[in-house]
Amino acid sequence: MRNTRSSTPVWKAIAAALRADISEGRYLPGDKLPTEVQLSARFGVNRHTVRHALSHLVDEGLVRTRRGAGAFVASTPTDYPIGERVRFHENLLAAGRRPEKRVLDVECRAATAGEARALEIDEGAAVCAYRGLSLADGAPIALFESVFPVDRTPGIDRHLTETSSVTEALALAGVADYTRASTRLTAVLSDVTQALHLHLREGDPLLRSTSVNVEAEGHPVEYGRTWFAGDRVTLTLEA
Repeated sequence: MRNTRSSTPVWKAIAAALRADISEGRYLPGDKLPTEVQLSARFGVNRHTVRHALSHLVDEGLVRTRRGAGAFVASTPTDYPIGERVRFHENLLAAGRRPEKRVLDVECRAATAGEARALEIDEGAAVCAYRGLSLADGAPIALFESVFPVDRTPGIDRHLTETSSVTEALALAGVADYTRASTRLTAVLSDVTQALHLHLREGDPLLRSTSVNVEAEGHPVEYGRTWFAGDRVTLTLEA
């Protein structure tokens, strides 16, 4: 009888199957792959063989692994310009990415001392805090919190629940246009909650942007902080 055993190493066959899954769109950039246990069951092999296949895909730059988090489909960093006019949707569309925002929380409360200084209002004055997750092509790239002075942006809490776009919400609140007055960038480490939202490991590097946006007459209308996943975004400064 003819020997029909394949001469292809099993780990190579597994790598090829996963490569095909990725190329066919079963797993998109940023997606987490099944665990080693799940892949072992799928292919009927031990975890060492699966690990060998994943290591090969890592060497190819197709997959990234994070200790304690698993294996993820690699994605090229998204260029994100920081300048006088910063618009999330426009930035991602210009980079050829599909933008998406997920609202985590919208609440009205009293301004903290730091928020009051940034917004040039009294400490304890009413503000609206908007927290959410920014995604590019379905993969999370940043967490954000924007704080708006209620007296300058009436109804902003209602508008933010109607649309995830800050630009549209501000327009509905009577702010037709706004520009970036200041931006401060700081390297920080992710806490456990940020890591969960961004599919990272606790302690992974983040780039925090702290900014103030002003309306036409120069009055602050938004104080924002954004935590970007360090390996998924390239911030570029515009003159």
